[in-house]
Amino acid sequence: MDDAPDPLAVTLRPTAARPLLGVTVLLVEDSRYASEAMRLLCLRSGARLRRADCLRSAQRHLKTYRPTVAIIDLGLPDGEGVDLIEELATSVPRLPVILGFSGALEGEDAALAAGADGFLAKPLTRLAEFQQTLLAHLPEQARPGGPRSLPETVVEPDGLALQDDLAHVRSLLTDDDDPVARAYSAQFLQALAVSASDASLAEAARSLSQDGAPASITRVRMILDSRMRPRQAV
Repeated sequence: MDDAPDPLAVTLRPTAARPLLGVTVLLVEDSRYASEAMRLLCLRSGARLRRADCLRSAQRHLKTYRPTVAIIDLGLPDGEGVDLIEELATSVPRLPVILGFSGALEGEDAALAAGADGFLAKPLTRLAEFQQTLLAHLPEQARPGGPRSLPETVVEPDGLALQDDLAHVRSLLTDDDDPVARAYSAQFLQALAVSASDASLAEAARSLSQDGAPASITRVRMILDSRMRPRQAV
């Protein structure tokens, strides 16, 4: 990373309408639904987005370029996001902005303790919240000059991305119960349920996480199958 270009040496200058022009965001996130929301937020803000769906993929990205902002989900399929936050926070040169990303209540404290500059809570759909959080941590030269009004836009991710996430978890919960796959599925579903505002899915995911009993696994499978039916009928 030492030989990579300065992520703040940009040619595009931010404007009031597109305050994140010139900013590159690396999103480390395994959910396609959450990633789709982030894509829309970046698009409407003028930022470029790159996505890594696991820690290994993120490391490959970081070997070739330095983003302006890294937004890191705390629960990933091959490890904990806080480990990557801690690594990036102590790297030299350090990325300009490192943010944690989670739907868990304790996520903010964990991200900040690992060295993150700030935190974004799921579900993240409000454009003003996204822009204000990033701008608060960017240096002055990367911010738009003069006053600007806060947008009232709320993005709506494509439902197909949600369907893909549901299908992904359903494929992990096979008849041959794998404790590792079950633990990851429960964590993934809890975050997805928060992003999708799905209370019954969140409750089922909590039960799966707490006991992992066959009845809990069956219940989650049934809920996933019911959520996936609209797509199968198309």
